[in-house]
Amino acid sequence: MREYKMRRGEHLEERIPDMEGTIEEYFGSITDTEEFNGSDLYVVDDPDNPVFERIVAGAVAYSGKKDKLAVHFEERPAEDVIAEGNADAAADAVSAKNDFLLEATGRDAKSRRESMKRDVEDKDADVPDA
Repeated sequence: MREYKMRRGEHLEERIPDMEGTIEEYFGSITDTEEFNGSDLYVVDDPDNPVFERIVAGAVAYSGKKDKLAVHFEERPAEDVIAEGNADAAADAVSAKNDFLLEATGRDAKSRRESMKRDVEDKDADVPDA
């Protein structure tokens, strides 16, 4: 499960006021909910795009902090997707993921990667050398 921060000064509930509807618009009908860090996330067990096997997404609330977007994209093996003649669906899947994450976080793929690198570097700096 990956968690994404919003841009400075922005909040998830302002960017996506209807999380359930937005997830259904991008990925398909919500079939269930799943608990993660004390928050209920939406589950799409049969996504519209054949590349995805299952998607879990939603807002995770943290006491005293801004909500974060938590997402897990479970994808089918590429060779299975290609064998079924759905190679074009791969590009659509990448677009759907990136468009959804951009709408939710206000960050493009490059800035999301840089932010995650900084988070990892910050955690590594906190660990003393043995």
